[in-house]
Formats: sequence, C-alpha cells, structure tokens
Amino acid sequence: MTVRAEEASATDTAPRKPRDDEIDVYGLTHPGKVRKTNQDHFLVGSLKKRLDIQMGSLPDIELPLGEERVAFLAMVADGVGGGQKGEEASRLALEGITQYITESAKCFYTSDADEIDFVGSLKEAAERCHRRVVERAASDPDSSGMATTLTLFIGVWPWAYLLQVGDSRYYVYRNGDLKQISRDQTMAQELADQGVMARAAAFSSRWANVLSSSIGGPQTAPVVTRLEAAWDNIHLFCSDGLTKHVPDAKIAERLGGMQSARQACEALLQDALDGGGTDNITIIVGRTVRRDA
Repeated sequence: MTVRAEEASATDTAPRKPRDDEIDVYGLTHPGKVRKTNQDHFLVGSLKKRLDIQMGSLPDIELPLGEERVAFLAMVADGVGGGQKGEEASRLALEGITQYITESAKCFYTSDADEIDFVGSLKEAAERCHRRVVERAASDPDSSGMATTLTLFIGVWPWAYLLQVGDSRYYVYRNGDLKQISRDQTMAQELADQGVMARAAAFSSRWANVLSSSIGGPQTAPVVTRLEAAWDNIHLFCSDGLTKHVPDAKIAERLGGMQSARQACEALLQDALDGGGTDNITIIVGRTVRRDA
C-alpha cells in the first residue's frame, strides 16, 4: 500500500470543525444514455459512534444514529465486469467497507488519534473488501471477473484521508483552482508515467479503460492520501462516466458558480448526458458553509 501526503496552507483552516448544519453535500447516480444497467454505487454519511447514512444507492441499510459527529464519509464505487457482475462488485465493496468502519469506529472517536491508526484501518478495510469480492467471484461462475473501483474520503477534523483503488476520481476546488488529488490507476496512466506513450495518446487509447488496480481484480494497490481540511475546499467525487464527457475546465466552472451541492451535481450530470452519457455517472459534491459569519 502507498501512503501520500498532500499539504495545504493552514492559514484559513478553521479553529473549529464544521457543525452538521454547515455541511452542504449531495450525491446522485445515473445509468447514462447507453447502458441498460447501473454498476455504480455511492454513499455519504456521518460517523457518530455508528454510521448514520444520509443518502446512497445501496438498498436496505439501516444503522443506529449516534450523537456528536466524529467523522464524515463519502464513497464512490464503479463496478467492472458487465451487467449485474459489476453492480454486485461495487455494492459488495461499499457494504463491506461500511460494515468495517462501523465495527472499527473506536479509532475515529478522537481527532488526535494516531495517523497510523487511520492509515492501518483504511488499509485493512480495502483488503477486506478485496477479499470479499474475490471470494464471491470464486463461489459463483456467473460472478467470475467482477471487480470495482473504490474511492473513500473520511474527514476527521482537521484532517481528511483518501483511500483510492481504481480510477474513480476525487477533486478539490479552491479559490478558482481545480486539482485532481487521486491518481488514475489505469494502464493508460502507467504507460504515460513510464514515458511509453504520450499522455494524450495513452488516455485516448483502449488502455484508458483498463484498470491496473481494482477491488476484486488481479491486482489491488490501495493508495492513502492525507489532506489538511479547510473551509474553502469544495470536494468532488465521481466515476469516470462524468470525466469521459466533461473536461476539467467545465467542472471548475460548475463548482466555481455553484449555488448548492445538489444544484452542482445536477448541472454536472446534465453536462455528462449532453456530452454523450456513454457510461454510468456518479457524482458527489460537498462543501462547508459557515453559519456564524
């Protein structure tokens, strides 16, 4: 597993964490205009001794509500394998990581917990999800070949941790600048990094759709990135159904002019559909809005 650190300026980091009513977040998923099934899943929630799920596409998950929020979570999974196999893989991954985080909530109770605890917990969560999908595929011939991406954000003020496997992306928009924090785990990215192909050529080739790392696939290589939290950050999580059709410049324009998280999600979805909508589309947008200014 790889651990990365993304250092941000601390000059505008708030002295207190945002209250629940200061978090503006929304997520949605859509099958697109071409595919008959939706293999994507997403989840947004708050960890309050137990996980209180606020929205998502997973059916029939009910967990008790806790008291004070100790962490905030957002996840996107984009299934691979065609038809119901991809849907099952992404569902199993989010169900598995949700259950693991709920069971392991103790390490998130205090904001001064050791960083190693967070990294270790996220690593173990990814490994459990991977084993779960692999075991399911091995037990049923109809499930053979299924896999999924997994991008998980967990905010424990004043830090946030990003777990990524695959190519579902996480961006931060701040002060007019859109930055992709995640790194695509695709063969195209690997070929571009190694200088075998120019980036533009690699990302327009068939290798752009071949994952070099996934949950349930031949290889899984989780990357954990630590970020400093800031009130000015606008967060975007998405499957590649968005980025196939909507360039970064358009994403930045939408986030820069957003009126609410829901409005931004719906505008970006329409952009992806207008651009062709050839894949399933999942989008989560989140920001903090101070109420005491």
